[in-house]
Order: sequence, then structure tokens, then C-alpha cells
Amino acid sequence: MVQKGPRPLVLCGPSGSGKSTLLKRLLKEFPDKFGFSVSHTTRAPRPGEKDGIHYHFTNKDDMLAAIEKGEFLETATFSGNMYGTSKKAVEHVRRTGRICVLDIEMEGVKQVKKTDLDPLLVFVMPPSIEELERRLRARNTEQEDALKKRLETAKREIEFGKF
Repeated sequence: MVQKGPRPLVLCGPSGSGKSTLLKRLLKEFPDKFGFSVSHTTRAPRPGEKDGIHYHFTNKDDMLAAIEKGEFLETATFSGNMYGTSKKAVEHVRRTGRICVLDIEMEGVKQVKKTDLDPLLVFVMPPSIEELERRLRARNTEQEDALKKRLETAKREIEFGKF
């Protein structure tokens, strides 16, 4: 169970929608008000990403073991990689008195809604599917088939986010 504190803020939306940009701005402009919950992932770090800052990079076996022990509030598999928010990460931010901001995918949102966190949910909508594709291509981090999968997933998430 996560201790009570300020109500968490969940930023969700398709990959490339602007969640990370919004998150960075919140943390930069209001560092005493917001704190980031660093997620775990089994994917390889992208250029410039640092373990413990952008993500806690781990392997599948260790992540599955932690899930089995009930250490996560939410987990999801996206584009063949596992992601998750640990209870410990949220508690760490809450102990500082700041609002914990979570950057999670839609499957994770569904799980978090079932917990006692009672978060505020903010869906970040991309300007258009074309702009979303442009942003994802500009990252130059994925093969064409993985990119197409992300775009298909994004279309489903956008429909979900309309409600």
C-alpha cells in the first residue's frame, strides 16, 4: 500500500504525444511542487538516457520477480518491452511532500485506477496522427515495423482518451 499524501498526477497518452515534454516543463518550473516517479523498463536505454533518472533499466527476469512480489502499482508490455511503476518510486516522491507525477501508458492507467491512489488523470492528445508519426520518426530510435505498431497502438489510445 502506498502512503497517503498529495494526490498523484498521471500523464497518459500515445508515445510521442508530448507527455515527456509536459513533464519536463512541470518539473523545471515547479520543482518544489512536483516530483517524478521513475518507471522501470526492460527496454534498452536510448542515447542520453541514464539509469535511475529516465528509467530504472532492468531485465525481464528481475522485473517478473518484482511483479510476483507485488512491488508494482502497474505494469504493461509495450512494443515487446515491459514497463512499470513501483510502489517504492511513488512513496519516495510522496515523502518529499511533492505531487508525484506518473508518465504511464493506457494499460497502466487502467491498473492504477483500481488502486487506492485516487490520481488525477491527464490525457495528452497529439495535434494529429500525422504529427505524431513525424515526431516518432524524428526520434530515429525504431525499425519501421516497430514504428507502425506504435502508430496503431496510438490510434487505439486516442480513441480511449476521448472518453
